[in-house]
Amino acid sequence: MLGGCTSHNGMVYTRGSAEDYNRWADVTKDPGWSWDSLLPYFFKNEKWTPPADNHDTRGEFNPAVHSTHGVNSVSLSGSRWPIFENQVIQTTREFPEEFPFNLDYNSGEPLGVGWLQSTIGGGKRSSSATSYLGPKFIQRPNLHVLLHAQVSRLVRPQTTKGIVTFGGVEFSQGGSLFTAKATKEIILSAGSIGTPTILLNSGVGDKNALTALGITSVLDLPSVGQNATDQPALFGASWSVNSTQTIDPIEQNATLFHEAYAQWNASRTGPFTNIGTTHIAWTRLDARSPIFENVTDPAAGPTTPHIEILVGAGSGTGAPPTGNSISFSMAMLTPTSRGSITIQSNNPFDPPLIDPGILVTDFDLFAIRESIKRVYRFVEAPVWKDYIIAPTVNLLNMPTDALDEFIRNTSIPAAHMVSTASMSAKDASYGVVNPDLLVKGTSGLRIIDASIIPFIPSAHTQAPTYVVAERGADLIKERWK
Repeated sequence: MLGGCTSHNGMVYTRGSAEDYNRWADVTKDPGWSWDSLLPYFFKNEKWTPPADNHDTRGEFNPAVHSTHGVNSVSLSGSRWPIFENQVIQTTREFPEEFPFNLDYNSGEPLGVGWLQSTIGGGKRSSSATSYLGPKFIQRPNLHVLLHAQVSRLVRPQTTKGIVTFGGVEFSQGGSLFTAKATKEIILSAGSIGTPTILLNSGVGDKNALTALGITSVLDLPSVGQNATDQPALFGASWSVNSTQTIDPIEQNATLFHEAYAQWNASRTGPFTNIGTTHIAWTRLDARSPIFENVTDPAAGPTTPHIEILVGAGSGTGAPPTGNSISFSMAMLTPTSRGSITIQSNNPFDPPLIDPGILVTDFDLFAIRESIKRVYRFVEAPVWKDYIIAPTVNLLNMPTDALDEFIRNTSIPAAHMVSTASMSAKDASYGVVNPDLLVKGTSGLRIIDASIIPFIPSAHTQAPTYVVAERGADLIKERWK
């Protein structure tokens, strides 16, 4: 799909904590990956846009930490649920220690509850296809976009003094194979699944594993496809409520649905300008939690959240087919579980083997359990007393074994996979790319996508990946200026 994940993701715009990026800088020994160094790239990417309903957004975000001059639209909710929204904000007043209000979680200090920001502009999705391949750029004479084409492998490797250079890229289109010749660099941006798959099929990866598949090893890089990191997400907490001001009537009534759709088609306004979530909460595990007796805190620092809670005025998993509900989605932001991307044959068109490594460790399971407790605590605020009827599934009173089974059966990867071609310091014995994003042991082969991210940020990975791309572009321009 043109635009990759930005064309089908949840459109949530989150940057993570400043500590996330400072850890990148520490592990790579490159201060260019720090928060302060990357903030200009966030601004270069972002185009803050008024919401579709043009409501007064004062008190809902901090203009000082946003840009109006970028290419990728970001906005607040374009259709309001004022009764529900008031419930959420009032909770931050009644439980300010546990759920403080955060004017703007994209400031680098995300802890608290804030208004959701999304990659939506003018009531429509803003993706890398609509922005970076939009009318302003697609006509450039040095840009050619091939549709319905699939890269199979890198070809024509040559080794000089132990350094590998690939001469081109093999790809298929319309049932035929073609080769694109490289003149300066090959840039891989196939994502956390596609990039390691292409590398492995090209002979770049663990030598023994490739040899066992009948693939000639060109460069022994055991880290390729390893260290896959994704955030487990749970969509199972919802409550029936005494309010008709939710998305449920539109979902349950065909007439209302088609009216809302017609409104969106005609004017790009109405409830279809939203993603169904109004607020987002970021919280940390208690430092005294027993899990930390045996596990080092995986967060990047003390202001980095472990848990994300998305708050929505509508039904969630397990909600009844009638009536009105509110729902909470939880994600474990700092997982310790790891998976992998491997290949199953020497045919580059066979699908890869994807192990997301979700909920493998005790820490990750514990954190999801704690996220459920936080959600139930959130709705214990007095403001919810006459609003909530009952939980649709009572998770809080489940025995631990039953709850763990529910979590394992219901949780899914958040589709935020990173680290399968991880960045490390230039002198590191592990990793796939150096801080300049060049593949270790190669010349002219660079990776610019989410696969290079060394530690998953406490965020949805869309904005961090845009920043990787923006800095990567500058690294290339600096090399060839």
